[in-house]
Amino acid sequence: MAHHSARGLLVLAALGLSGCAAFSPDSGMTAVSELTSQTIKKDVAFVRTAEGASAVDGRVGQLLSRTLTAETAVQVALLNNKGLQAAYNELALAETDLVEQSLPPNPVFSVSRISGNGASEIERQVVGDILALATLPFRSDIARERFHQAQLRAALATLRLAADVRRAYTRAVAGNEMVALLTDAKATAESTAQLAVKLGETGSINKLDQAREQVFYAETSADLATARQAASSARERLARLMGLWDDGLDFRLPNALPPLPRRPQELPSIEADAVAHRIDLQIARLELTALAKSLDLTEATRFVTLLDLAGIARRTQDPEGSPFRERGFDVQFQIPIFDGGEVRMRQARESYSLAFNRLTERAVNVRSEARDAYRTYRSTYDIARHYQREILPLRKIITEEMQLRFSSMQVDIFALLTEARQRLASLRGAIDAKRNFFLAQSELQTAVNGGGAPASGGDNPTNIAAAAPADGGH
Repeated sequence: MAHHSARGLLVLAALGLSGCAAFSPDSGMTAVSELTSQTIKKDVAFVRTAEGASAVDGRVGQLLSRTLTAETAVQVALLNNKGLQAAYNELALAETDLVEQSLPPNPVFSVSRISGNGASEIERQVVGDILALATLPFRSDIARERFHQAQLRAALATLRLAADVRRAYTRAVAGNEMVALLTDAKATAESTAQLAVKLGETGSINKLDQAREQVFYAETSADLATARQAASSARERLARLMGLWDDGLDFRLPNALPPLPRRPQELPSIEADAVAHRIDLQIARLELTALAKSLDLTEATRFVTLLDLAGIARRTQDPEGSPFRERGFDVQFQIPIFDGGEVRMRQARESYSLAFNRLTERAVNVRSEARDAYRTYRSTYDIARHYQREILPLRKIITEEMQLRFSSMQVDIFALLTEARQRLASLRGAIDAKRNFFLAQSELQTAVNGGGAPASGGDNPTNIAAAAPADGGH
């Protein structure tokens, strides 16, 4: 009987092994690559060998050899950022969990020998967890859902890094543009302040006008110092996101942001696109599916959570007789006297309800975020375009007319300088407006595809996976 029981355990184990998951050649990166290439059209690489690292270094060096655009900066970061590589390591670890959950439990083999007064007894046992074998397909299916979630989380980390790089690039280049503008303004203000001092010495201007020119120079100098610090910090943040250090820090950025597109995007179905494409929503949906399967498994194992079968073979030899053998089996199961599984059932149901409500909340928020991002995108475009088409051309006309009047001695130098200060304010406003547009453009892409800042606390649907049991509490 013990022989047949042991054979049965081995047969069950073989059947379980037939459905086991195996490690993939790329640790699940194919799905991540497909998702990211569809949304941001960039290459990703999981570096695990020296040859792979050398190839990435060569590609990064090639990209850094020319002036960076926003797209090349994103590509450098996706290849070179070590935090993203750590996210891919987490995906590889998630695959190990998948393989582990798809394996049947190992049988336990034990041998005991008892002797005394010339008698001896040898007992051998093979113990197998029958319940774990029976629920293996359910647990393996749940593990696959978890692994798919991990793939989406890796893709989400990729999109988040790309969005961060775009924002940092926009701020760094806009900072350079602002520094260049204020550098010229400071030079002009310095010359004006020196002229005011000389005119004051001759009595041509009063102390009030002289102080106005000097304070404008002082304020412009302070603004330039602030702009340089902001540009330096923005460049440093961009370097961090691209994973650069030492020789890589001398990368080149353009002096100004690219021109505005000729017309803004028309996105009449922005809400539907966001709901269909947001990766964080896909993660939440998979979480809900996995919890539903866990709930089914919990219901199926509500009353029986322990079922072990042991095949026993015993050989006994007494001092006077010949040895004889005994065979049998042992079954262990839990009797649900005090705990009928109600606690586990309640936990599973509440975890499912929690995930459902979080998913619904997230879907509502996604639609709102998409609407708000598109409105911001359109308004910042209109503002930046207004500066380009209306304000700056008018300022140019005013400057030219003031210079003509100054040449014909119709206005004095101070009227010309007052207009120069006003033109400087308009130019600064134009740079800020263009920067805000490109930031809004990045936020719009984030609102549709995902990749924004991770939600905090309970607002993050992916946090549910950590709190929910993978197999319904078994």
